[in-house]
Amino acid sequence: MKILDYYILKKFLKTYVFAVFLIVLIVMVIDYTEKIDDFIRKQAPMDAILFDYYLNFIPYWANYISPLMVFIATVFFTANLAAKTEIIAILSSGVSFTRLMRPYLIGSTIIAIGTFIMIGWVVPNANKIRVPFEHQYINGTYFFDKRDVHIKIAPDVYAYIESYDNNTNTGYRFSLERISNNEIKEKLMSDRITWDTLRKKWTIHDFRIRNLMPGKTGIISGVKIDTTLNLFPKDFQNKHLLHETFTLPELNRHIDLVRSRGADGIEVFLIEKYLRYANPISVIILTIIGFLVSARKSRGGVGFQIALGFSLAFIYILFFMMSKGIAEGGGMPPLLAVWLPNIVFGAVGVGLYYTLPR
Repeated sequence: MKILDYYILKKFLKTYVFAVFLIVLIVMVIDYTEKIDDFIRKQAPMDAILFDYYLNFIPYWANYISPLMVFIATVFFTANLAAKTEIIAILSSGVSFTRLMRPYLIGSTIIAIGTFIMIGWVVPNANKIRVPFEHQYINGTYFFDKRDVHIKIAPDVYAYIESYDNNTNTGYRFSLERISNNEIKEKLMSDRITWDTLRKKWTIHDFRIRNLMPGKTGIISGVKIDTTLNLFPKDFQNKHLLHETFTLPELNRHIDLVRSRGADGIEVFLIEKYLRYANPISVIILTIIGFLVSARKSRGGVGFQIALGFSLAFIYILFFMMSKGIAEGGGMPPLLAVWLPNIVFGAVGVGLYYTLPR
């Protein structure tokens, strides 16, 4: 890289880091102001507030606003260069407009790689501490209130629980069916099932096993039996923000598990997975668009270009939220919903590159 590349790259990254730091700081102050009553009422320890919640709050919000902040940083920094006629001087020295984009592409690629690492591993591990804190001290006690739960726990095995108490890890009116060729071959029925936290197994109480295989019809009953099932107490715990606590490998495994069970709600996890690949690309796309709309010296001044940048960023966020909401409701494939904003704004970037005077 040339001296010019280092100059632009350094200024670009410094502006981005400052913008992220400033917004995260403002968000933290607002968040603390809103939640201080909850902290006092539920007697949250100060060290837990600082280290369990806010220390892990920082990477979450820094990553969350990264695409927007890289766009705003690009517009702000480039508009200042244009206002001071630095870009005109650079182009007059023989540097092409395309060549001028190189440090922006390098900087956005660095941020995109960092975003991918953050969203794939760093933020989920931070959320594993932050989210339980929110459940305990902000959201209140969670009670599993669903009834008549059906779960596929093996290719031919289906479990049913009429109700479940997540405080005692006890399920009531439990049954287990093995079905083959649309016929029930074996059925276990029990009044109660409990989780043994020491042995990590289920204890089935007052059970009856009915065998429906030809020539083996009969009923076996007993008081108690221990068994291992592809069913765990975490399946009945609070699912709020669960998808944000999985690292990328854990998220893939959970998606496979949900698919194997034929359960509903897989769209949320698919959207989260695709977002972790789409967000880094959006950083690069928004950087290019920000550079293109602010590289010219405007009669409206820097303020006009920054306002234009905020308007485009707002449209991008609105577009993304609408497509995401439609996908979560099942009205659009998750992959298309996540990538549609990038596809549209990528096309906008190509159009701006070929239409804006340079």
